[in-house]
Amino acid sequence: MVTEEQIHGTIRSIVFRNDSNGYTIAKASSGGKTVTVVGSLPGIAVGGSCEFIGSWVVHPKYGEQFAVSSYTESEPETTDDVISFLSSGILRGVGLKTAKAIVDKFGDETMDVLENHPRRLLLVEGIGEKKLKDITASYEERKDFAKVVLAFSAYGISPAAALKLYQEYGASATEAVKENPYRMIDEVSGIGFRTADGIAMRMGVASDSAYRIQSGVEYILSRYASDGNTYIPLTELKERTVELLDVSGDQTEDAVFALEMIGKADKKKINGTDAVFLSRFYMAELASATNLKRLMDAEPKAILADADSLIRDTEERSGITLSEKQKDAVKNSLRCGVFVITGGPGTGKTTIIKSIIDILTHCGLETVIAAPTGRAAKRITETTGYGASTIHRLLEYTYGEDDENLAFGRNAENTLECDAVVIDEASMIDVILMKALTDAIPLGARLIIVGDADQLPSVGAGNVLHDVLHSERIPCSKLTDVFRQAEESMIVVNAHRINRGDYPYINEADSDFFLLRRTGEQSILDAVTELCAERLPLHYGFNAKKDIQILTPVRKGALGCLNLNRILQHILNPPDPLNAEKTFGERIFREGDRVMQTKNNYTLKWVSTKDFSEGEGVFNGDMGLISEVNEDKGILAVLYEDVKRAEYSFADLDQVEHAYAVTVHKSQGSEFPAVIMPVFAAPPMLSTRNLIYTAVTRGKRLVVLVGSEDRLHAMVDNNSQHERYSAMQYFLTGSGDRPW
Repeated sequence: MVTEEQIHGTIRSIVFRNDSNGYTIAKASSGGKTVTVVGSLPGIAVGGSCEFIGSWVVHPKYGEQFAVSSYTESEPETTDDVISFLSSGILRGVGLKTAKAIVDKFGDETMDVLENHPRRLLLVEGIGEKKLKDITASYEERKDFAKVVLAFSAYGISPAAALKLYQEYGASATEAVKENPYRMIDEVSGIGFRTADGIAMRMGVASDSAYRIQSGVEYILSRYASDGNTYIPLTELKERTVELLDVSGDQTEDAVFALEMIGKADKKKINGTDAVFLSRFYMAELASATNLKRLMDAEPKAILADADSLIRDTEERSGITLSEKQKDAVKNSLRCGVFVITGGPGTGKTTIIKSIIDILTHCGLETVIAAPTGRAAKRITETTGYGASTIHRLLEYTYGEDDENLAFGRNAENTLECDAVVIDEASMIDVILMKALTDAIPLGARLIIVGDADQLPSVGAGNVLHDVLHSERIPCSKLTDVFRQAEESMIVVNAHRINRGDYPYINEADSDFFLLRRTGEQSILDAVTELCAERLPLHYGFNAKKDIQILTPVRKGALGCLNLNRILQHILNPPDPLNAEKTFGERIFREGDRVMQTKNNYTLKWVSTKDFSEGEGVFNGDMGLISEVNEDKGILAVLYEDVKRAEYSFADLDQVEHAYAVTVHKSQGSEFPAVIMPVFAAPPMLSTRNLIYTAVTRGKRLVVLVGSEDRLHAMVDNNSQHERYSAMQYFLTGSGDRPW
């Protein structure tokens, strides 16, 4: 455990400062020597005297530094410090010459004059009424900010959070937060319920405050949404609220009603059960169902040719022969306003997509192709030969404060200019994205949805593909036949065996699917790391950082991705004086590390190292390698897709994490040359058939499971799935609010 200590220092220079979040690198004199202080230090100025609380760390390139967790600032201590302070830029209109003139005039009384008798500054040559106004206004702003930082520090609020609050509320930040601490959740990025609740309790807010209960209910609804649910039954919501806040069920219902009145929640009957939604999810599910009915009822743009002859023509052009079931899927896609194609690996989904696009294109219909992630879009481009984009790019997204405020240039008022939309990897689509997509599709355009219904559901809220299929309102083709070429891959064969509940074939001669038998977590861990670092690169020529992906059911524990990443980083990318690194919390990011973006960032700019073209947007699940850590600039650069360089400020490193190992859930929509997966006694809800099925189908050339055959069989036998609370199927099947 890191031990914090306190040091006193006078700021001598500011090496780097990020004004948006206060991250600062500064040189300070302390105890007769110069030290480097780093951290969130908004408002500090050259010449200022500070008490820093933090800990000593050693940077591999820049040496010993004092990482600051909190600080308080006092007046400059010497005449030279006062001059440095006044001329540091914090006082508008005061440079070195004016600063010296002020100190020459008032000497040791300078800070007292500035604080209590500012009009005396008019006695200084060169300072008139206008400059005095600028000086006093900027000094008051700084003083206000210092007061806010000091006041909030008493409640355990960091300087970085205090800066956000000051930027939002100004000098009245303390009063605004005391009035209703829970407003910070909506108004200040990065402050959640537990932080706000802790602040509220320290401020003396009553535990049964209406503000607190409403905020707690909204927090529970948000937590359920983060687990994939669009609503929660009212009875269950009451139970969770009692556990979290220790309030009554009646108080919970009052809070739900209050949230309904301000448009944040909706309470509806779903299959006879009182269900409480966050309003955005209720509206998204209802709108998605309504939009699908609209597209189904509309007459699709006519194709003036016989479907059979069109299929023969595309077979000749592509040199392939479609099966009867594939032909039926193509015909129905041409005939219907909305059509769904689902099937596992090797069942010909990509061939059907390619045939459909080929036909539509040759018939003169403007066709667009998209997928939920950049990796999935890139793969469909490579396999079909037709350009695909992410759904976000297709809809011309624009940025809000977060995903909830995301807006799209293409919407119900400005629909896509196309005759057909083909969407791949539909199991990954959450209900918010489904609403945005279906809003933007014009009447008469065909929507063709392709995906594997047996994959894990979307990370975001909703169960879109499952609900669409189980509603039985949207025509679909369920592909089950595995084609001969795919049958040559034991990965494909075993994926289908697992999906049927049969145990996979293991360790067949000349196979691409293996089980390395190990028992005990340490033995499994040793085997996984050896496979990744030595055996697979040596025997198969895989690049350990780029080609091999370790997938695990869990984040924590010896075989969770957090521990695996720590160990693999040490093995594959150990400390090296030539590779700069940055410590962020408990993580060390080092040049050469494999990392993954963990949230959608729609405005993060990137530059192509190939042709210097520019773009923006890095998305949840994107993987790359750290190409630069620059302490002087306070940035970390990641190279995505080998060419797209994106830069992060040090304060934004919570958006990335190491990706030598990732959870199976995070791997959705991706394929990797080689997959290694530890098979062990994970929690039952994470030891399921569809989880190991999803993991196996991520591997293209090789899959190696490490663990016991008994645990593998137990996962295949465990066909229980965590049922999500979602209402789209209900809305699709028709009555009341529902579109059918």
